[in-house]
Amino acid sequence: MAFSTKTFALALVLGAFAAPASAQAQATPWELKPDTGYAYDKDGKTFSYKMGTNNAGDLLKGAKKVPKGTLFFIGQNGQLYMRSGPYLEGDGTFKFGSN
Repeated sequence: MAFSTKTFALALVLGAFAAPASAQAQATPWELKPDTGYAYDKDGKTFSYKMGTNNAGDLLKGAKKVPKGTLFFIGQNGQLYMRSGPYLEGDGTFKFGSN
């Protein structure tokens, strides 16, 4: 099964938002596992797959790096979104947190 980097990144984000979090809570890094592919499918479901190296060239075809400074989030409609640009205030707090 072929994966794109965008699909991989979007699936990772979905897992990060699976549990509710306080807007001012300390941010925690994602734990990404080597040799694992993460997918966000056409029905909005997420999956992880054990990957091998025999098709690595095919996997990288058409793949794109996720730009630094990208925020992923689930909208009120349940759709997964991504936004490039600043998401932290000057003091390091989350710009879009609850007031």
